[in-house]
Amino acid sequence: QVQLVESGGGLVQPGGSLTLSCVGSGFTFRRYAIDWYRQAPQKERERVATISSYNNITHYDDSVKGRFTASRDNARNTAFLQIDNLKPEDTGVYYCYVQGSWGQGTHVTVSS
Repeated sequence: QVQLVESGGGLVQPGGSLTLSCVGSGFTFRRYAIDWYRQAPQKERERVATISSYNNITHYDDSVKGRFTASRDNARNTAFLQIDNLKPEDTGVYYCYVQGSWGQGTHVTVSS
């Protein structure tokens, strides 16, 4: 059974940074690409970043390029999303997604 657990969210001032984590279990973590999604209040969930499996190729939505960095540690079954220069529009729930399964999400609030 695939399980994904996100953590690392919180309340941050604009311009700050956060690193979100996603721990996977129940599947061979290293074999799968990891997607990160964001759902802002009253908006649809959108994909913001992807990191591939073995060669760690990353892709980002244009809205987050230069500020979001996806990475992974396959030995720890963990994916990371580093967010720098946080903006109020980054507020939302962040989810990781693998092969049809979602985590419970972690909340990020950017506010002064």
